[in-house]
Amino acid sequence: MALSLNLFHCLYKFRVLVLVTLCLMVLWTTFSYFVDSRQEISKAKNMMEVFRKITSLENSQREEKVESNTNVPALKSFQGLCPALSPYLRGASKLTFKPSVTLEEVQKENPQVVEGRYHPTECSALQRVAILIPHRNRERHLLYLLEHLHPFLQRQQLDYGIYVIHQAGNAKFNRAKLLNVGYLEALKEANWDCFIFHDVDLVPENDFNIYMCDTQPKHLVVGRNNTGYRLRYRGYFGGVTALTRDQFSKVNGFSNSYWGWGGEDDDLRIRVEMQKMKVVRPSADIARYTMIFHNRDPGNEENRERMKLLRQVSRTWKTDGLNSCSYKLLSVEHNPLYINITVDFSVQPKVS
Repeated sequence: MALSLNLFHCLYKFRVLVLVTLCLMVLWTTFSYFVDSRQEISKAKNMMEVFRKITSLENSQREEKVESNTNVPALKSFQGLCPALSPYLRGASKLTFKPSVTLEEVQKENPQVVEGRYHPTECSALQRVAILIPHRNRERHLLYLLEHLHPFLQRQQLDYGIYVIHQAGNAKFNRAKLLNVGYLEALKEANWDCFIFHDVDLVPENDFNIYMCDTQPKHLVVGRNNTGYRLRYRGYFGGVTALTRDQFSKVNGFSNSYWGWGGEDDDLRIRVEMQKMKVVRPSADIARYTMIFHNRDPGNEENRERMKLLRQVSRTWKTDGLNSCSYKLLSVEHNPLYINITVDFSVQPKVS
């Protein structure tokens, strides 16, 4: 009996010893794991810090290399979208036009504009916008518009390019066809989201009049100084309009048949309505413009055929527009403040 009792105590002590040994082994293993883990974490942090410094150095060197080449825009780091309403907007302003202003002065005031192009550096613009301006013999008006339009668009945080489409020769002025040309030529340079068709003599007064396209074709000139800031007439769709690439393509662009003044903007509105789209406008207190006074240019006399052409839109729009816009391209010049496209319309088609 005593022998059995001693054997029991020995087995009990052995079991306790084994259990204690196992616990100590577990504790040692755990302690070693945490020590090794902390060392590995410390090593990982050091490696990440070195990697961050190397990456930062490479990025700065790459940006310096890009910025040294004036033909390539600076690389943009990963950044969020610009807000729908820019924090730089000022609202309404009284416009002044200095007779002594020069192109060099306007260029100096807009150092971030390169070859007519600009994009915000602090965020990614919501739309890429091409401003198309038909032009002939309006150099002073163009200068005034560029002076005000560049800072206006920059405050709106837009990724934009300004295209001036100049009609060479002595043929009657054809605003609509020039805008078709501007659209086609601009798309050869960039994949623009939105197109603003802009008269050279209209300058926006309020930068809350956002130069971006909407879900429907947008008319930006609700009022101007020479009409008492009222809409010229019900259905007016001229001066400054905004259409997306899809919207403009859907209506086949402008008609090419309007030589001289008048009618082409009403033709475009009819095309828009035929495609079951609706013209939208900003509020009247925002969509205000100053029109720079001028006499009617020689070669831009009133188009006496415009009412006849307007009655034919329903049967001509599919074949008269972007798909039939023929022209002779004379030059494409990338000036500091705008891209100048010069075309020749030497042959005028007869009105049927």
